[in-house]
Amino acid sequence: MKEYHQYPMWDASLSLEERLDDLIARLTTEEKIRLIPTREAAVPRLGIPAYNVGGEAAHGVAWKGEATVFPQPLGLSSTWNTRLMREIGSVIGDEARAYHHRDPEVHGLTLWAPTVDLERDPRWGRTEEGYGEDPVLTGEMSAALVKGMQGNDPFYLKMVATLKHFFANNNEKDRLNCSSSIDPRNLREYYLKAFETPFVEGGALSMMTAYNSINGTPAIESPYVNDVVKGEWSMPGFIVCDGGDLSQTVDYHGYHTSHAESAAGALKAGVDCLTDEVDLVVSALEEALGRDLLEVADLDRAIRNIFGVRMRLGQLDQSGRNPYASIPESVLCAPEHAKLSYRAAAESIVLPKNDGLLPLQPEALQKISVIGPLADVVYTDWYSGTPPYRVSILDGLRNRLPEADVTYADGNDRIGLKTSDGQVMTLGAEGTLAAIPESSAPAAQFVHQDWGWGSHTLRSVNNNRYVSLTEQGIYQANAPEIGGWFVKEVVQFDPQTDGSNILLTWNSIPVGLSEYQGRSVLSPIPPQTEQATGTTLHDNSDSGCTSQLPSNTPKSATFEIDIVTRGIEQAVNAARHSQASVVVVGNSPYINGKEEIDRPSLLLPPDQVALVKAVCEANPNTVVVIMGSYPFALQELKDIARAIVYMTHAGQESGNAVADVLLGHYAPAGRLNMTWYEDESQLPDMMDYDIIQNDMTYMYHEGPVQYAFGHGLTYSEFEYEAIRVSRVTTAEDTTTDQLKIEVEVYNKGERDSDEVVQIYGSAHTSRVKRAQKQLLAFRRVHVKAGSRVTVRFEVPVQKLALWDVTRDRYCLETATWAILAARSSADIRQSADIEIEGETIPDRPLHLLTFAENYDACAGVLLDECLEGRSAVRAITREEPLYRDGQSSWISFNHNAVQELHGVEARVAAFGEVGILEIRSGGPEGDLLGVCEVPGPGGSVNGKDIKWTTIQCSLEAPHKVNELYIIFKGGAALRHFKLL
Repeated sequence: MKEYHQYPMWDASLSLEERLDDLIARLTTEEKIRLIPTREAAVPRLGIPAYNVGGEAAHGVAWKGEATVFPQPLGLSSTWNTRLMREIGSVIGDEARAYHHRDPEVHGLTLWAPTVDLERDPRWGRTEEGYGEDPVLTGEMSAALVKGMQGNDPFYLKMVATLKHFFANNNEKDRLNCSSSIDPRNLREYYLKAFETPFVEGGALSMMTAYNSINGTPAIESPYVNDVVKGEWSMPGFIVCDGGDLSQTVDYHGYHTSHAESAAGALKAGVDCLTDEVDLVVSALEEALGRDLLEVADLDRAIRNIFGVRMRLGQLDQSGRNPYASIPESVLCAPEHAKLSYRAAAESIVLPKNDGLLPLQPEALQKISVIGPLADVVYTDWYSGTPPYRVSILDGLRNRLPEADVTYADGNDRIGLKTSDGQVMTLGAEGTLAAIPESSAPAAQFVHQDWGWGSHTLRSVNNNRYVSLTEQGIYQANAPEIGGWFVKEVVQFDPQTDGSNILLTWNSIPVGLSEYQGRSVLSPIPPQTEQATGTTLHDNSDSGCTSQLPSNTPKSATFEIDIVTRGIEQAVNAARHSQASVVVVGNSPYINGKEEIDRPSLLLPPDQVALVKAVCEANPNTVVVIMGSYPFALQELKDIARAIVYMTHAGQESGNAVADVLLGHYAPAGRLNMTWYEDESQLPDMMDYDIIQNDMTYMYHEGPVQYAFGHGLTYSEFEYEAIRVSRVTTAEDTTTDQLKIEVEVYNKGERDSDEVVQIYGSAHTSRVKRAQKQLLAFRRVHVKAGSRVTVRFEVPVQKLALWDVTRDRYCLETATWAILAARSSADIRQSADIEIEGETIPDRPLHLLTFAENYDACAGVLLDECLEGRSAVRAITREEPLYRDGQSSWISFNHNAVQELHGVEARVAAFGEVGILEIRSGGPEGDLLGVCEVPGPGGSVNGKDIKWTTIQCSLEAPHKVNELYIIFKGGAALRHFKLL
């Protein structure tokens, strides 16, 4: 036995706290420092192995090799099936263990998934990674996944789930330096709610902070980590920051001037593990300790959290008690895992529309056409694993219809490229695109796919490879698929007045011709020729090119597109001669919406819309399958197509699942987890996070929508026959009271089918604006044809509570509630009213200290950092995204108890410039009661140099002001006030 095995830290019979105490006492300060980066160093003298924190597991183990791939998280959430999620989580845990056993120091067990942050805006580029717009659905589905991933042993963990990204991280543009403005009600009733369930009920033991700031404070230093996650929710695991965020707090947010300050701020705010370059983290921590920005006790606290998890994973353990240590490598891509992938794909499929066309009758199908650019592909995304095989929709239908004539047309044009001086582009060695005289050889043909909004891909007809910009700085048809952080398979065409085109790279650098290995090849024109081309270029550091460019400077060139065959014509011909057509459209997870890029539109690409319209006109028996990473605005397509099927990119079994749904072997029962709006005009600015005032999500949106949250049809007909609601009271503690809800569901159709029973609540009255309806519970149940089932729920009455800004706590109001049993948020089948006995929110005591952030309503303001605790309120400045010309900036406080007003005392500061606060009654332009000057000089807007001061000013007021308005002018910022 090695000497260190005698130490208490290695004795699994002792309590975890005793082992951690011994570990921390034996580590030197330098050893402690090197355990804070995500690439944790080994400590050989104590037997501590090196360990990698991190890795991806959003819908299967990723980035390690072949593993079972499930539908994208948005698709998993479309199943509305928590039992399924737990099974999927268990498979992910098993396969993570298999890789860990293969190489423990490389393949860690603390993987970064699931993404819990709410998707209040469907334009977010990373919508595929989340679970939808509702906190209850997101919370329960992610909690179930976490339970499966971490296992059910009382001590040992199969793996650890890292929830991300905490929080209000729903925009990609400016994500490294923007700030999300979140008031207390939005914070407590929406954004934090989704995270609470996987922590409190799911037992998640890790979390990743987001890149953005929240109310002026970078998320890596958010007070909500210590106060809420580790405080209120008692999360005993460890917190990690997002990749590179230690340095980005300095370089992008400009929040600190040194990495030492950034490291110290992060650790003191509750982050335990820093995801950045090891040497940078180590030097920053050393400097922080040397400058007394940190104490060794801060390192000890972080290491206790990290190793509390590592020990539960079975590290530093010779007991042989860990039940997960024996999981064999043979579980990787096991047949039963493939079956679960199929089940997940099938359950995720949503049927938004069916005008009697589906299911198709396989016995009557002699000829069917499968059409569209996504019909014969199975796309992965940045956080996908590597699937062991792929079944496309074309494959699936051919598998299920072996006797039928299944024809295929992708709907894309075949084109050639010619230079304006008479050369044609051909494929040379390794697929290199080379220009030669037209008389020398025919032009190479490419499958041209227009993804819309300037993004195109070219795939060689000859070798079936995508044209891509290589590390040598030339274009070759050598990429088997579209992908990568920099998507170099994307090209752009810039039309010229003479009908020719300038070819541009994925990041808008002009492409010309240069000599390379004796041939004239396509390559980007270096940025130093910017003036010569007259084109705005990106900085070379973003070009994705290396220094290994062709030896000579590329010459400018323009290109003519020669259409060899028209894809729509071929598609129409195939559809016209078929009994039924299936046209498959959607997105590539790497183009026009991904990490770092928000979506340019909710629409499908225009070329795909034209294809669908042409096919539907040619064959009325056309099913439109949308395979996409987010909701779409379908405009006229929803009226043209008789049947619409939606699914996300669903992994290795996608095609089999879709085929079974189309042919009636499986009755679809997926439900939408986001509102499908009619168009983006129904949405506010991407940076406006106030869902309550902006009427966002199904909870508050009052206008028409294309498809409602929770919507999804099936092949049978369901009736909801009765609903019973009662309150079960606990005498000792009314906060644990439950609503007992029962509803009878009758499958009156001729097919067995799943049904997703959704329970919503709607308050008839409230002191404040409440959701029109809010999801309280849900369950996916299987009901045989002609059968009835009684579905029972127990819902904590506290789920009806709101965040009372007058008292900084949750409040269950006395009110009549409608409890609704529904097939979707817009399809209510049964309703029952219940009287909820709670409390009445008292009038505001504005003579007591009142925080500005606790307003009832607002306009033209942001919440920003105060540094004295809580958040300050200030006007939106002209340089900020939400600024509007002529804006009025104000906050209001309603239902006030104060009878007489003589003055106001306020804690104020000048943000950037001096300002004033106007105190008014009844409205933003109501009676002026007084003016408070906010003295300068103002500091920087991020709050670092702000000088806070207390002022008093007199008011001329009537006996009672029911609605008090505070109007912000200039740089005035307000933390709190009280009326005198």
